[in-house]
Amino acid sequence: MSQYASIATLDALLADLRVGQARRRQLTMVRGELERALVRGGLPVPARRSLRRLLERETLTTYLRLAESGALRARQAAGGGSPPTSEATNAARLHCLDLLRKAHGLPPLRLGSGGRVPLRPTPDYGTLAALRRELDHNVHSAMSPALTRLTALLALVLDTAPRAGELTALRLSHFAPGNEAVYVARRPQNAGARQADDAWYALSPIARAALERWLAVRTPLVQQAHGTSRLWVSLFVNHAGTLREDGEAVLRPPGMPLEEKGLLLSYRRGRARYAMAPLLPPKLEQLRRAVLDQAPPVPLDTAPNAPDR
Repeated sequence: MSQYASIATLDALLADLRVGQARRRQLTMVRGELERALVRGGLPVPARRSLRRLLERETLTTYLRLAESGALRARQAAGGGSPPTSEATNAARLHCLDLLRKAHGLPPLRLGSGGRVPLRPTPDYGTLAALRRELDHNVHSAMSPALTRLTALLALVLDTAPRAGELTALRLSHFAPGNEAVYVARRPQNAGARQADDAWYALSPIARAALERWLAVRTPLVQQAHGTSRLWVSLFVNHAGTLREDGEAVLRPPGMPLEEKGLLLSYRRGRARYAMAPLLPPKLEQLRRAVLDQAPPVPLDTAPNAPDR
């Protein structure tokens, strides 16, 4: 627990926020920067005792100046030193402060020298139509395990427009019999989302066929890894990020659940490996926004009950 009452109150507020994994990481960054600013005496003394004082304009203006300069980094950059943070990081920091103020019952503030980073362009209608044709071709052709997984993933994005965290969270129990529909538990980056946003969505014939192909690949992989109900699993041996006593990396077998970072990495690698750059934008989020703009998914009026999570 922090030595500062304001940070302890902030921790309690963060624990109750319902946000996606990406926004959670950004909020954790902001929390760490605020505490380091207090430790170094860079913020007004009252901000140590009260979250409201910590989130007021005077305090945050000083905090932003320090944070954007790089002085509040958790660790030095490669080569030493603490360079200024990027425009994308600055924009995320401002958004997080608005979320925190809103969650604490305070109005948003116009702070910082930068604005929002412009959204990356999204594929047009013709590109999405060509992507659907490509996926339809894939499910009726021979595919490698990696292309099979990517095809199923893309088909679900086109049908339901999920965020990366929502895709990662999918389990076999989230699918209706015959894969006719899927239950998506929404994880918006903005705090305060309602449970009512979670819903069942009908799946297209392409998505159902792609899922059938992927599940056939997935089953033996999961059996090797002692089982998981998560939909997306690894295809190859990888390391767990930890070392044994002898210094060797701890290996994870194929069939282990993919986390959000691994899912996004599989998207980027698949885009390059299968020459899909003309159809797929660099970021999965761009594809999701294109679907929302052009063919937003409509929840089913009548659907099975929400699955256990």
